[in-house]
Amino acid sequence: MANYAATFPDLSFDVPSPGVLRITLDAPGLNSVSPACHQQLADVWLTIDRDPEVRVALIQGAGKAFSAGGSFELLDELTNDYAARTRAMREARDIVNNVINCSKPIVSAIHGPAVGAGLVCGLLADVSVVGRTARIIDGHTRLGVAAGDHAAICWPMLCGMAKAKYYLLTCDTLMGEEAERIGLVSICVDDDQVHARALEVAVQLAGMAQAAIRFTKHTLNHWYRQAGPIFDASLAYEFYGFGGPDAAEGLASHREKRPPNFTGPTSE
Repeated sequence: MANYAATFPDLSFDVPSPGVLRITLDAPGLNSVSPACHQQLADVWLTIDRDPEVRVALIQGAGKAFSAGGSFELLDELTNDYAARTRAMREARDIVNNVINCSKPIVSAIHGPAVGAGLVCGLLADVSVVGRTARIIDGHTRLGVAAGDHAAICWPMLCGMAKAKYYLLTCDTLMGEEAERIGLVSICVDDDQVHARALEVAVQLAGMAQAAIRFTKHTLNHWYRQAGPIFDASLAYEFYGFGGPDAAEGLASHREKRPPNFTGPTSE
């Protein structure tokens, strides 16, 4: 098996069952995604795809959350540094595309807050297991940027356009039980069963005919691939927004724990 710990030091790895590689987000700020972690989340799927000893990948969060989204350090770079913004835009594209194109099935275990950049792998996973009181929040428009990342490519397909528009425009919290009801996630279980149920699914998939599993995933994900232009547009608008005044105000309001006062231009 590849030396994941050395190559991806901001992620944690273990093998809870033969053929199952478990990835754990474990960082300060409820597993917020730092610049280094953002880059590693883009690249790790390429290594998993090529690793003959991995049949299934399982991604989860440590402690009380799946992930609180981009760290303040990452958001500072996106709003203040053009070169960093350009790099992160490429990484954001690669996270989505590499999860979609990874031949191995991916299972996610989502508990607690699951927000923004940290939510991408959770919802794009082939099987998503969520706790009843998990709190799913896209968060982009609340920050003052367009809903990019994974949102435009998968939310309308998973839960329908009406629900996707409501939650992506308002950034209202979507609880795990409701997320299952509207079809955004695969399975909802009691909070204390999330990790065990996700591992159970991963072990089941690892024991099945791998060619059949992988070709089925590949074929189904053509639905995502044909939405590629939609994703590219959303990503471009999101990162265009990170250079504007609303993103700066959104970030300041998060830091100061107050409602934002957006004053950016309103024309398209």
